[in-house]
Amino acid sequence: MVGEGFRELEEKIAYQFRDGKLLRQALTHSSYANEMKINKYEDYERLEFLGDAVLELVSSDFLFRREKETPEGQLTKQRASMVCEPALAFCARTFSLENYILLGKGEETTGGRRRDSIVSDVLEALIGAIYLDGGLEAASVFIHRFILSDLEHKQLFYDAKTILQELVQQEDHGVLHYELVKEEGPQHDKTFEVEAYVGEKKVGWGSGHSKKAAEQQAAYQALLARQSE
Repeated sequence: MVGEGFRELEEKIAYQFRDGKLLRQALTHSSYANEMKINKYEDYERLEFLGDAVLELVSSDFLFRREKETPEGQLTKQRASMVCEPALAFCARTFSLENYILLGKGEETTGGRRRDSIVSDVLEALIGAIYLDGGLEAASVFIHRFILSDLEHKQLFYDAKTILQELVQQEDHGVLHYELVKEEGPQHDKTFEVEAYVGEKKVGWGSGHSKKAAEQQAAYQALLARQSE
């Protein structure tokens, strides 16, 4: 089943590994390695370190070439928003990367598969694995396809709270605030539901595994609603 899952993932990302061990390592969380007591496969942390550097290079090159009049400080901010933890987790979930992570039973039980920190780390490890297996060009193709594509839409999601706040301040129709309306689930795997309001008017709703994630989703839904008006 594990092998079939790896082949399925390769189809989704349109990249076939020459060295399948690199893919397995990229997907192996330390909890799985420790629980299985295996020395055969390392966990993803070293690949994550490498993938982070490759991602920074490719995204920097992309922004440098695209934003020809943008100063260094603004480029740095744009890059940071594109490769931050929630942004990378968002990109990883477009091809269901979380479903292929090898987790120990304890980490699985405590909701690790849905945790942004783990999903984003695995995405960076996957980039590192592709780089080692196929070189910078292959890693760059992957990054452009899954992280740097449809950037305007993704940027709207990444910066939703900031963008909505700025719009509300410009229009002066009331104060933007978020209200927690529901909280459920065990302590280690809670789900939060949040509504966004401008004054007394409800403008968006969102859910997530943290209040911050739920607020971001609510802000994003509010921006989408404004675009459709």
